[in-house]
Amino acid sequence: MPPTIKPVDITMHLDVGEDSDTQELDQLTRRLRTEIEEIDVESVHLVKGEVLPDGAKSVDPVTLGALAVVILPLVIPKLIDCLQAWLMRGENRTIKIKVQSENGVIVEVECSSKTSSSKLKSMLDTVNRSTTSSMKHA
Repeated sequence: MPPTIKPVDITMHLDVGEDSDTQELDQLTRRLRTEIEEIDVESVHLVKGEVLPDGAKSVDPVTLGALAVVILPLVIPKLIDCLQAWLMRGENRTIKIKVQSENGVIVEVECSSKTSSSKLKSMLDTVNRSTTSSMKHA
């Protein structure tokens, strides 16, 4: 029986530079979420923030600039292409990406518009190796 391909959980924290305000960061995060939804991911959502005190205006607190993505390993190259395109559309944009495989391997990478394609490919290879090794141990 072939191994079951399990989704990978990815957390991203966006930074759009010091000149941006929280509203701009929120808008750019939501636009990126929409772009990611267009590729074949299992799910993508804003990361929930801490509970706000009584009287606060926000009904659904989120961590500004944070997205959680659940994706099958085979779709990761499309996600990397999407993120690279997003990074290239603005100055001073960075994304901190954290991936934890089922076997506990954690991969953390920070990417910017200056990040080379080879570094992104290296990250992809590392993620694929960690998810493949967890499938072999299943």
